[in-house]
Amino acid sequence: MVSGKEAVMPTLHYIFDPLCGWCYGAAPLVEAARAVPGLQVAFHGGGMMSGSNRRQITPAWRGYVLPHDRRIEQLSGQPFGNAYLNGLLNDTTAMLDSEPPITAILAAEVLAGKGLDMLQRVQRAHYVDGLRIADVPVLVRLAQELGMDGAAFQAEYARQAGAATQRHIDASRALLAQVGGQGFPTFVLDDGTGKLSVIDIGGFLGQPAKLQAQLGGECGTNACAL
Repeated sequence: MVSGKEAVMPTLHYIFDPLCGWCYGAAPLVEAARAVPGLQVAFHGGGMMSGSNRRQITPAWRGYVLPHDRRIEQLSGQPFGNAYLNGLLNDTTAMLDSEPPITAILAAEVLAGKGLDMLQRVQRAHYVDGLRIADVPVLVRLAQELGMDGAAFQAEYARQAGAATQRHIDASRALLAQVGGQGFPTFVLDDGTGKLSVIDIGGFLGQPAKLQAQLGGECGTNACAL
C-alpha cells in the first residue's frame, strides 16, 4: 500500500490475435495469470488478419503453417485437432479473418464480462474443432456455449462490429508499438504505477504454473515486475 494513496491493481496486458498459433500456444499462460490474486488481465486484439490482410486458405498456406503448428504443440502442449489439420486447412473456400472473432470477444466482454473466455473458446474452435470462426453463426453458437443469450449476443456483436472493433485494433497496435513488442503474443505487465515491462514468455511455454508462481510472487506486494 502506498502511503496516502489508494493502491492500484497491477495489470497484465495481453496483446494477441485469435488466428495467431503462438497465441493459442500461450492460452494456458493467460489462464494461469487470470488465477493470480490481485492481478487484472486485459486483452488487446491486434487484427493480424483483418482488412486487406485477410487470407483464404490455400495448399501453400497449409504447407506454411503446419511446421509452425507442430512446433507450437511441442513447446506448449496445446493440441491441434484433426478437424483443423485435415479439415479446415484443406478447405480452400474458408477465409481467415481476425476481425469477426475480435468483435465477438468484445461483445462477450460487454455482455457478460467473458471476453477472455470467448477468446479461449474461439481458439479451440479454430485449432481443435476446425470451425470457421469468421462466421457469425459459429460465433453465436460459441457464445451460447459460454452461457450467453444468442439474441443478446448478436445485438451486442452488431454494436461492436465495424468502427468499434477497428478502434480496438488500432489501440492494440498502438500499445504494441509503444512497448516495442515484436508481434503476437506480447505480454506487458503494468506494476500498478504505470510502468510497463514486456515479459519474455519463451521460458514459460508449456509451464503455466511457473508463470503463475512468478506473477503471484512478484504481484503479491503490488510491486510486480518480471
